[in-house]
Parts: sequence; structure tokens; C-alpha cells
Amino acid sequence: MAAEAADIIDVRIYYHDTDCGGVVYYGHYLKYFEHGRTHWLEARGLSVKSLMDAGTLFTVVHAELFYRSPARYGDTLTVTSWLLEARAASFTFGHEIREKSTGRLVVEGSARLAAVSTTDGKPVPLSSELRRIMKGTA
Repeated sequence: MAAEAADIIDVRIYYHDTDCGGVVYYGHYLKYFEHGRTHWLEARGLSVKSLMDAGTLFTVVHAELFYRSPARYGDTLTVTSWLLEARAASFTFGHEIREKSTGRLVVEGSARLAAVSTTDGKPVPLSSELRRIMKGTA
């Protein structure tokens, strides 16, 4: 991971994020990955809403999560997201979630998203401008 290409956000864990034992419900980590990706794109001037309005949606086609330690009610997590790869019609992000005060690794993983048309859901190529922006060469 290139530090200058990564973005970090904080996520506070509330009661509704946890199971009956006070541990973060496993599915929520995908939501935190989504928050990180959205922030990463917005930090580069890419609005998901604007892309949707222009006819392109991003859909997750593959995700991997590796649970390393539990996060609990009251924790603050740092979500680090970075671009691993940008292809013709898809891109892949890496994600790492740590407990903020200790740096303890909680979850790491990745998500591949495909660009699809808002009208028929079929794959569409990423524009060369969008790929340049995502790769930091614009």
C-alpha cells in the first residue's frame, strides 16, 4: 500500500453495530469498507452520485474479509482504503480496519467493483479520465 494513495476515516462503534455480546456484527465491516471507498473517491473529486446521474453504477462483484480480532461497542476504528487495481471496467480496493487507540488489526480485505450501466446493468468501460484520476495521474 502506498501511503500517499491511501485514505483513512474513523468509524465509531455504536450499540446498533453490535450483536448481543457487544461485538461488531460481521456484515458491518463491508459497510465500513464502503464508507472508506466512497471517501477515497470523493477525496479525488469523484462523486458517486454524479457518476450515477451520468449513467454508471458501481456494483461489488467480489469481496474478501479476513477477521483478525473483534471490535466492540464503544471502540473507534480507523478504516484505511486504497486502490489496488483499475481495469477497463472494474477496480479493486484494499481495506484495513484497526482499533484506533491501540492500532490492533481487526479486519483486512478487498473489494472488486464493476462499472455497469444504470439502464440495463451491463458492464461499461471506465472512462480514461476516470482511470487517470483513480490512478493519480490526472
